[in-house]
Amino acid sequence: MSTLRARRCLPCDGLTEKLERARAEALLAELHPAWTLGDSADELSREFEFGDFHQTMAFVNAVAYIAHAEDHHPNLDVGWGHCVVRYSTHAIEGLSENDFICAALIDALPSLA
Repeated sequence: MSTLRARRCLPCDGLTEKLERARAEALLAELHPAWTLGDSADELSREFEFGDFHQTMAFVNAVAYIAHAEDHHPNLDVGWGHCVVRYSTHAIEGLSENDFICAALIDALPSLA
C-alpha cells in the first residue's frame, strides 16, 4: 500500500510551499503509472476511461466524496466514458503533498483495482 493512502490532507494557505520537481517526481513514483506531471511540475493529472456514462458518473461521485472528505478539490473534465482528473493546489499555484494524497486515494478505489 502506498504510504500516501494512509495520510490525510492538511490545510493549505499562501504560506504553504509548493513542491520542487524532484519531490513531486518522488511522490509520483508512489502513484499509478498513468498519473503525469505537467511540464512545469505544477499540475498532476490522469485520464480514466469507462464503459458507459453510468460508470463515469459513479467514478466522479467517488472522487467528489474523496474531495469533500479531504477538503481538497480537483478539476474534472467529464464526458461519456471518460474523466480527466487534474490536481494543483490553487492557494500556492502549484503542487502540494495534498494533491498526491488525493491521487493515491483515487488509485485505491475498488473499481480501479
